[in-house]
Amino acid sequence: MPLLTATELYRFYHSDDAEVVALRGVGLTLDAGELVALVGPSGSGKSTLLNLLAGLDEPDGGYVEVAGERLSRRPETKRARLRARHIGMVLQSGNLLDHLTVAENIRLQLTLAGRRSNAVAAELARRLGLAAHWNALPAELSGGEAARAGLAVALSAEPSILLCDEPTAELDAPNEEQVLAMIVEQRGAGTAILVATHSPIVSQAADRVLHLRDGRLIDG
Repeated sequence: MPLLTATELYRFYHSDDAEVVALRGVGLTLDAGELVALVGPSGSGKSTLLNLLAGLDEPDGGYVEVAGERLSRRPETKRARLRARHIGMVLQSGNLLDHLTVAENIRLQLTLAGRRSNAVAAELARRLGLAAHWNALPAELSGGEAARAGLAVALSAEPSILLCDEPTAELDAPNEEQVLAMIVEQRGAGTAILVATHSPIVSQAADRVLHLRDGRLIDG
């Protein structure tokens, strides 16, 4: 059984009197130990799709299932509980709370997932080269350090599903390689991973590449 299933997802937005169709009947599955790249031009609906898959937004049509449980159209408290239990998410920005240190951000995520393991947090910081920045605030981090810290937060609760929105955008080559290596390592641990990306390096590392254009998944 897939860890994540999306069935006929639609999402509409309204701007004045105009209706914008952001997603048009998108369906996909993610299996354990699979790394899938989601590519497409800016404005094609990649971020919208990731928000629906994570339960951060609700579809206007269709539904999402996580580990066999319905995520869509449930009270936010239940969506949040499922998300904390199963999903790690790396956003383009906002993965870290500005008033918390790196350590505190990771510990908060562990608390939300019902875990208290400081050993997990410390090991993640070491593997991602963040040990020296353990007590730093996000504003004190470089772009690469902030990207690695955001990934550490997403991975801290050992999620079965990892959703990443441009995790290597604006990173230099060494930082991109380090972040990608950690993502690939999670695939080896059995995590189902979907990465929205413009990076050919990320796409080349994927098991499958999905192409999104004008809110539709297309072949090739």
